[in-house]
Amino acid sequence: MKLKGLMLGVAAAATATTAQAADLPVAPEPVDYVRVCDAYGSRFYYIPGTETCLRVGGRLRTQFIVNNVLEDGPWGDRDSDGYEWLTRGYAYLDARNATEFGTLRAYVGLRMDITNGESGFKLDAGYIQWGGLTAGYLGSNFNIYTGQAFMGVVTRDWSDVTTNQLAYTAAFGNGFSATIALEDRSDREVGAYGGTRAPDLVAALGLSQGWGSAQLSGALHQVYPDAAFNSTNASGDEDSFGWAIGAGVNVNLPFANPGSNIYFQGFYADGALSYIGNGITSVSVVSSTTGATLGSVSDYGGNGDTSTGYSLSAGVYIQATPTIGLALDGSYAHVDQEDFVGAADADIDRWAIDGSVQWEPVSGFVMGADVGYANTSADISGQSVDDLDELLFGVRMQRTF
Repeated sequence: MKLKGLMLGVAAAATATTAQAADLPVAPEPVDYVRVCDAYGSRFYYIPGTETCLRVGGRLRTQFIVNNVLEDGPWGDRDSDGYEWLTRGYAYLDARNATEFGTLRAYVGLRMDITNGESGFKLDAGYIQWGGLTAGYLGSNFNIYTGQAFMGVVTRDWSDVTTNQLAYTAAFGNGFSATIALEDRSDREVGAYGGTRAPDLVAALGLSQGWGSAQLSGALHQVYPDAAFNSTNASGDEDSFGWAIGAGVNVNLPFANPGSNIYFQGFYADGALSYIGNGITSVSVVSSTTGATLGSVSDYGGNGDTSTGYSLSAGVYIQATPTIGLALDGSYAHVDQEDFVGAADADIDRWAIDGSVQWEPVSGFVMGADVGYANTSADISGQSVDDLDELLFGVRMQRTF
């Protein structure tokens, strides 16, 4: 009986212990708090549960530009807009991981616009980088400097294109680097082109040091007129290749406040005019006698021969005070257009200047004003053509976060 009583007592104690344990609160799962990631600079955080560092940012800008108040501009045409009122929002995501082959990065930049009642949404930039390899949509590797002015109300002439690309960059130390890339030809076509066949081949050599930076760029571009041209100009160079080169230098100004600098750059192209600028390649020449459009700038002329051109540009930015910045840009571009009207060639010239003042009373919040002027002229044997003058003024408020 004693043994039986002992066993009953142990069983009762075990039952009581189990019941008491069931009444205890369940231990909470550990919380995976957001951690700061300082491997890639400020404002990066680890995505909870991963080793991926993420930076989230954005920008909102609103601006008002008075469009070309001269007689031959929109103010002289009842059906053209005399002003442009834009509000644009950006959202940025930048994700990075360390790997044995270098940093793995994915970047997405989105933007939405509403301008004079018309809205649009687009990818501003989106690419993957792994070590020296880059694939996606971002600024062309041929680009060097894309201006100092706060708004840039008039287009200045230099390479400033965002495009799909596959690129590899090798860093050699002491600020030296080299890039080789394949880039979408579609964003570099000036004139009527046929379907895509070969992407552009772009190469660049870069140098970045304490005094500033410099770059040498080159590109090979397929000139491929459309079927309508090819059917009537079988003797033309419809399958030729164009090319472009460019060089630029940016020098910091040590006598001024940090951020102040001056740059110079120049470009030359044969059959690849997009590489010299976006302003002159958008020109349509109008007869001052009839008012009819005689033609537009193109990578090739009516006989199929390639057109040539060059652009020269410079700019300066002065951080006048810790909160006030002053900027000035200028460019000159020239195109020799083959067989423009009949058998006559055309010499087309465009120069532009743009200046701005900006005030940053609070970090990330900037207000500024911008004014720009441009003139385009053409010389065609046997033709009387109009000059085009552009005068624009704009104001902007912008918050980056």
